[in-house]
Amino acid sequence: MKAVVVLTVLASLVAAPAPAYASRAALALEVLSSRADQVSGGDALIRVRQTRGARLKVLRNGEDVTQSLTKTADGLTGLVTGLADGDNTITAVAWPHRENLRVRNHSIQGPIFSGAHQYPFLCKTERSGLGPPAVDNQDGQGMRVSGGWSKDCFAPTVTDRLYRSTDGTYKPMPAQRPADLATTTLLDGRTVDFVVRRERGVINRFLYSIAMLEDGWNGRAIYRFDGGVAIGHDQGTLGGAALDPYGLGKGYAILHSSGTRTSTHYNLILGGETALMVKERFVERHGLPLYTVGVGGSGGAIQQYIYGQNHGNRVIDAAVPQYSYPDMVTQTIHVGDCELLERYMDHNPRWARWDDRTALIGMNASDTVPNPYNGRPGSDECVNGWRGLTPLTMNPLWTSDNDPEWQRMDPPGVKDTVQWTHWDDLRKVYGVDERGYARSTWDNVGVQYGLRALTDGVITPEEFLDVNAKAGSWKEAADMVQEGCPFVPSACPADLDPWSARNANLGDPAPRRTGDPVAIRNVQRSGLVFRGDIDLPIIDWRPYLEDQLDMHNSHQSFASRKRMLDHDGRAGNQVIWFTDARPDGPKFDQTPEALRVIDEWMADIRKYPARGVTGNRPPDAVDRCFATDGTQIAAGPHVWDGVLDRRSPGACTQRFPLYSTSRIVAGGPIEGGVYKCRLQPVERAVARGLYGSWQPTADQRARLKQIFPTGVCDY
Repeated sequence: MKAVVVLTVLASLVAAPAPAYASRAALALEVLSSRADQVSGGDALIRVRQTRGARLKVLRNGEDVTQSLTKTADGLTGLVTGLADGDNTITAVAWPHRENLRVRNHSIQGPIFSGAHQYPFLCKTERSGLGPPAVDNQDGQGMRVSGGWSKDCFAPTVTDRLYRSTDGTYKPMPAQRPADLATTTLLDGRTVDFVVRRERGVINRFLYSIAMLEDGWNGRAIYRFDGGVAIGHDQGTLGGAALDPYGLGKGYAILHSSGTRTSTHYNLILGGETALMVKERFVERHGLPLYTVGVGGSGGAIQQYIYGQNHGNRVIDAAVPQYSYPDMVTQTIHVGDCELLERYMDHNPRWARWDDRTALIGMNASDTVPNPYNGRPGSDECVNGWRGLTPLTMNPLWTSDNDPEWQRMDPPGVKDTVQWTHWDDLRKVYGVDERGYARSTWDNVGVQYGLRALTDGVITPEEFLDVNAKAGSWKEAADMVQEGCPFVPSACPADLDPWSARNANLGDPAPRRTGDPVAIRNVQRSGLVFRGDIDLPIIDWRPYLEDQLDMHNSHQSFASRKRMLDHDGRAGNQVIWFTDARPDGPKFDQTPEALRVIDEWMADIRKYPARGVTGNRPPDAVDRCFATDGTQIAAGPHVWDGVLDRRSPGACTQRFPLYSTSRIVAGGPIEGGVYKCRLQPVERAVARGLYGSWQPTADQRARLKQIFPTGVCDY
């Protein structure tokens, strides 16, 4: 296939810094759209820089493709197509100089590095407006379509034109200018018609969307990441963020994929691969943007931290993570405690007052917030925010996915072949045990629930001993049974078991569970754990939702900062913003302000690259907190004093109380991430004063040893 010219490549948008060798060599050859070994779809945007030599010529696998490239001030730039699967060679020749670059091309359906595709896999191209998936095989691994099988859910690319109506909706753009066509004001102050050109298709088996104003791209891009929780085996759908009205209205290009929504899956190795491929597609069609900024909340925020760590600035150049966590996989550590502790407290009159429960779970609790499971006042974050996440993560027999399309899969019952756990969704990472089940990291051996509450005098020694004796642990996946009510609606109301007690190891003392060391080692090496290795501009913003018992607990922004500090002693590239959302929920979105500051930050980096990310922070790129209407309360380097240091609490620290987790209450660090603690003998813990003013009697020491026969955590 003859190579073609990309007419939309703008010279001002491909003026990225030259590689270090360019000034020394007569020819410098590079791929702009991806890493040279991670090209996909049979094409690549390349750039050739020439400092001396005869007339420049470019070859693809020996065939002259020079006419496909556009002349620039110092060489050639353009899209080279027709790449074969596997290794290819791009050659630049300017006699007597010659430069070769090996390019490895992969299928547009992947994989590149994420490993073999997951099956069964539910296609959703038809419901997403792309038509039925193409019939591509007969092996029964996908959804049956028109008499054949679609294994990889592929559908042809579709482009369309939409307009933003004055009523706030998007509509198909007619041939004539509609009377209700809205206008929008771009970053540069120009006002243009709000007409959007959109491209949709399938990349890496997931749906993707690239949208931008037809007349008003500002040269910048936003990658919109979405949150949620899911177990994969599903193509997913595009979210509303794909047509983000604020970003489009200001002239940003919007990149989006169902594969970078954690409501589709939580395999962020696969998600990172998908994001790279979507970004590659965009660059090949439109050239390098000035920068790409990530925006997204919850799981969308996690993706920004993980992809920024794993892929540098190849997906995003800056990040606006909203109501963030450092990662998902280490949240399973303390979330796995929730139902164990809730079952214990629900059956003990001592904990009838909900406000008291923070002493054990660390998270916020309230006597007045309605409980969604009984309709009465009184709840906590484990109930309001996390109930159901334990069976979703751990029980292979249960899934919250009641999508009717699964019931129409042919052959029937294919859904029942899946082990519906987070561990199994990432079995390529965690590994598989001798019984055929994915290995699990969850461990609570030696964890002393309520330790800080004990040393603070909030609970008595007897209460401390009792909860640790009776909290219990989780069974192995192979031994779990189907959940009851409310997780399985047909079991309601008689078979009530919101604690998943049927899948817990109980008793007095109840046994603890040892995490699989292979799984722990594998996930720590996988890139799924945020280690703090990130050097992008980050504005970590969250509405303060603690009073709503929301699952996005506010200390998580500081958990990410602490991991960054632990990594290399620096976190100057991350600023933390809180906006008050009390008493009735969020009233103001600080994202436009964050995008404005990011734009200044990125402009400074382009102007003064030697200063680095931290050295180019503009005045507003500092820690800040805001009132409910978005007005600033305080800003500066000391507003969050007292969170990660021993200074007196800063202005924002005082205004926004932080809560913790069951593992922090048990003595663990704020940054979390300790899958399995180091153990110490009970006698050593007593001698070191781990229990504060409590000096256990001989009987109490014997009870501690009975509960913790292998020792207690030494964090």
